[in-house]
Amino acid sequence: MSETLLSIRNLRKYFAQRSGLLRQHKQYLHALDGVSFDIARGETLGLVGESGCGKSTLGKALLRLYEPDAGEIVFDGRDIRTLSRADMRALRQRMQMVFQDPYDSLNSRHTVGAIIEEPLIVHRIGNDAQRREQVRELLQRVGLPDNSIERYPHEFSGGQRQRIGIARAIALRPDFIVCDEPLSALDVSVQAQIINLLLELRASMNLSLLFISHDLSVVRHLSDRVAVMYLGEIVELAPAATIYSEARHPYTQYLIASIPKPEPGARASMPLLHGEIPSPLHPPSGCRFHTRCPRAEDICKAEKPEFRLIASDTRHLAACHFAEK
Repeated sequence: MSETLLSIRNLRKYFAQRSGLLRQHKQYLHALDGVSFDIARGETLGLVGESGCGKSTLGKALLRLYEPDAGEIVFDGRDIRTLSRADMRALRQRMQMVFQDPYDSLNSRHTVGAIIEEPLIVHRIGNDAQRREQVRELLQRVGLPDNSIERYPHEFSGGQRQRIGIARAIALRPDFIVCDEPLSALDVSVQAQIINLLLELRASMNLSLLFISHDLSVVRHLSDRVAVMYLGEIVELAPAATIYSEARHPYTQYLIASIPKPEPGARASMPLLHGEIPSPLHPPSGCRFHTRCPRAEDICKAEKPEFRLIASDTRHLAACHFAEK
């Protein structure tokens, strides 16, 4: 069995919201509500779900860009929630992030060379000449020419800017990278290039990735396992091939059925899913999907289903009262 690099247990993150004329009413938005999973060294875990389900919040919480309210984040045997700021800063060499918008995530006033060199300066790696040479090597590795070093982000296309973001993320040779929808702002042809780059880097650097996306076709191609998220909870987790062929949670089945078919006139395999996602300020009791699930029964409204193993041979877990059926 592969060595576990990252282990998440019962992770929770709530955001306080105030309402009313004088903003005197305080409520809590349940962004993450008891999330648990593991990522092995060298593995890519795909994370899918509708907008607003908590995917990006989870990615940022894993790196403590958001401070979790409860739970454990164990990275290579250390619970990073217990680390001091100085210890966490040192650990960030091994944990990096590629952001969704490749333009907003780059400082428009800095040259590409300065952007990629910054993490090397922060962590005091090498002298000026060594860092400059390393920046050139990183640019070559992500498929950008040497003269990019003196140019500014606005001079590049969206795909090239995302390559710059990836170069910055791998500058410190991390073990784990959170990819927060890195393809959503790119054209389809450019997406394929970035996917191939991530696959090459994963293989050559033995990287572990959390790949967050709403595009299930991309996730299937890139991921070893897939986790499906709904309203702040993981509802199904299994190897990619199993998820797409033997999904057990109704929400996962609807997501897969929504993937566009390449055949003209092809009909969806399931009817459209009706209803809106409930507010994370007031999540439903029992199974959170029961308000939209056509198969919901009384037990779904009354009891929260356990996130449990339903097929040991494929490490298939699901949170549904009727997963075995």
